[in-house]
Amino acid sequence: MAILASDIEALIRDGFPNARITVQGDDGAHFAAEVVDESFRGMSRVQQQRAVNATVKAAIDSGELHALALTTKAPE
Repeated sequence: MAILASDIEALIRDGFPNARITVQGDDGAHFAAEVVDESFRGMSRVQQQRAVNATVKAAIDSGELHALALTTKAPE
């Protein structure tokens, strides 16, 4: 079963309800997401991406989501 970009956005939104989230990709397995959230302020890029990866971990572990390239940052 293929996962949709909207499904990934919903998973990330559960963890970051106030974030600006953009998810791209339409092959059902490979996606790119940009997540901009105030909670990232003062965090390293690795910490930010680990936090986002935690929101999609179940989809990755199940194999539903194969790859997610992340861009994360605090708002400017």
